[in-house]
Amino acid sequence: MIEAAIVLMRRSGYSGVGNNEVLEESGVPKGSMYHYFPDGKRQVAAEALSAYAERIVAYIDERLAMGRTPAERMRFLFQGFEERLKRFEYRQSCAAGCVSLDLGDGLDTVRAAVEGAFTAYIEVIARHLPFPDRRRARSFAGLVLTAIEGGYVRGRAEHSADAFREAGRWLGRLAELEAGEGR
Repeated sequence: MIEAAIVLMRRSGYSGVGNNEVLEESGVPKGSMYHYFPDGKRQVAAEALSAYAERIVAYIDERLAMGRTPAERMRFLFQGFEERLKRFEYRQSCAAGCVSLDLGDGLDTVRAAVEGAFTAYIEVIARHLPFPDRRRARSFAGLVLTAIEGGYVRGRAEHSADAFREAGRWLGRLAELEAGEGR
């Protein structure tokens, strides 16, 4: 059910994670939903976002570790997200990003899961930035996350990965400049 919820959120955000949709996507009996997720849709979404975020943190860490310089790190990171966008034929984005567009009143647990995911992404990106000032590294990591989420939005709308390529190039150049300030 968690896996089904992740797929559904990546396609259509929180609105796509109805109990019936999760049951249909997962193929589990209806009673299982209420047994494992007594708080319903909000609980499924929050737990699925937490599981998804752990995977994405590991993915970001792996991609950034491939590069030696800040520019290479950005290039590998954005190439990875470009590949993910293409693999799912421009139909799936970041689950946390999609869900964030649906957040309304009464969704505090879901909002906290989205915020936790974004914070974890920023932290792992910042760890890979050799900037002399750690506050600036975290701020830059926030910009990187914004570019990733925006890349997904543009990528799905344009049916193209150009936004990821552009962001990777520009942010790589900026990261090199910022890292050079400490030298």
